[in-house]
Amino acid sequence: MKKYTVIMTIAGSDSGGGAGIQADLKTIEALGGYGTSVITAITAQNTQGVNAIHPIPTDIILKQFEAIAEDMEISALKTGMLHNSETIEVVSECIKKYGIKKVVVDPVMISTSGHKLIEDNTIKTLKTKLIPLAEIITPNLDEAEVLLNKKIATPKDMEEASLKLMDLGCKCALVKGGHLTSENIVDVYYNLKKEQAISIESKKINTLNTHGTGCTLSAAIATMLGKNYNLDEAILKSHNYLYGALLSGKDYKLGKGFGPLHHSYQNNISDN
Repeated sequence: MKKYTVIMTIAGSDSGGGAGIQADLKTIEALGGYGTSVITAITAQNTQGVNAIHPIPTDIILKQFEAIAEDMEISALKTGMLHNSETIEVVSECIKKYGIKKVVVDPVMISTSGHKLIEDNTIKTLKTKLIPLAEIITPNLDEAEVLLNKKIATPKDMEEASLKLMDLGCKCALVKGGHLTSENIVDVYYNLKKEQAISIESKKINTLNTHGTGCTLSAAIATMLGKNYNLDEAILKSHNYLYGALLSGKDYKLGKGFGPLHHSYQNNISDN
């Protein structure tokens, strides 16, 4: 019998479909995984922003995780929006209980539109409980600055941050450069085996359709790790997929704000 590569996403629901659970499941499916979900919060949002957040009770989060883990073999998982400390603690205990090793932590704190998605007292719990369980974390510049309590202003700062973040206990930290440089987007992680910082550059794409890029990248990395690619391969393949999804979705128009990526571009038959 064939076996699915089961990937779990633990994140918030985006009613607009561009980020969160919805973006994760689209990504996992596009890359050949079987997506399962633990929903941590329900958001009312669209391309313009987040209008409301309703956290899911932790006992329901626990039951969701248990229902999947006791029935399926989870190859890898990713975490996204974890709104409060109690949620992080429950998720961390479940990861340890079920012995899941391929863990990708996207430390979601602020939405693309600038809406705060995490409570202030949650950051300490994230740093002490969850990040030490991660094979890789994927903070953007703002999130990396919060985690390190330090300004990151140059590519050299990113290299130092990617190494310093591993002091929190994760095996790797991919710092996403966003629009730090004027011409290309640069992401950086530190490779311990090679003892050097690895930079991944991609050409900037002129588009407003960037909603869910962080969710998509972390879900892609989890899927690739679940399919037994090593970390370097998983990061590079995920970057290539993300770039293709951005490029393919740049000319679409959805809503009045930041539109989504084209997650299924590799399997797209026709736009007619």
